Amino acid sequence: MARTTGTDLAPHELRVLVAVADAGGFSAGARTLGLTQSAVSHSIRGSERRIGAVLFERGRGGARPTPAGEKAVAHARRVLRLLDMLVAEAREAARPEATQGPKGPLRIAAFRSTALHLLPPVLQRLRARHPGIEPQVRIVRELGRGTAGEVADGRSDVAIATLDASRLPAGLVASGLFEESYCLVHPAGHPVPRSLPLVDWAENCGSYTRAWWAAQDWIPRATIEAEDDGAVLSLVSRGHAMAIMPALSLTGAPDSIEITDLGPDRPTRRVGYVTTPELAGSAAVRALVRELRSAGSAL
Repeated sequence: MARTTGTDLAPHELRVLVAVADAGGFSAGARTLGLTQSAVSHSIRGSERRIGAVLFERGRGGARPTPAGEKAVAHARRVLRLLDMLVAEAREAARPEATQGPKGPLRIAAFRSTALHLLPPVLQRLRARHPGIEPQVRIVRELGRGTAGEVADGRSDVAIATLDASRLPAGLVASGLFEESYCLVHPAGHPVPRSLPLVDWAENCGSYTRAWWAAQDWIPRATIEAEDDGAVLSLVSRGHAMAIMPALSLTGAPDSIEITDLGPDRPTRRVGYVTTPELAGSAAVRALVRELRSAGSAL
């Protein structure tokens, strides 16, 4: 067998990088892979030598990726996923046409309201049409790098994300699915709902709505902070507050909540999907996107 030269890393070396990062240490990573600690240490040192950078900070508490290591591990996850796809799709292409269809895991990252109200019927239709696909869903807070960051880091194949150019990691592809309007929500029957305190949560607003919020002199500063949109709805339904919320979060809202349209200049947010250029053409991702587009057009 030819020896690997230059900076090329073999798949087994990539798996070691990912295992150490995920397990938080060389010993734990070795147990995950069924290797000795010395074999894992040797592999990491070899990878660092070829790349020319220290990839892990070693300490008594384990090992954690350096900034260079975080980049290397993210790329390693993505490369390993592509190798999995290579095998799966090549095997599928070799099957008789009558038995063809995408198979295997499909890793999906979604923020809470899409996981609750958009994904369930989408996954139901996806499984019915492509029973070989095995959806694996991660619910991620839409903060910082959010769901798109899960794709950039190689933990997910596709993300349902709020599309905001300022937070889309480089090297990914994105496409819109639908525009989601914001509404005023308040306790049903309240005589002066705008007199109530404003409740908000961290994921509620991005750069796409900040300008609108800043221009509204009737919106008070939020004095109640909740962890998620479910907690916001609970507070509003019990008469404690008002809120400004996106439409998807209001799916199935109780009768104790009244929803008021904010007019033609109301803020909106764009919801779409994010994936890598390599996975965008895979059969499993394309099948999911078709179902997402169908669901988005119905909203």
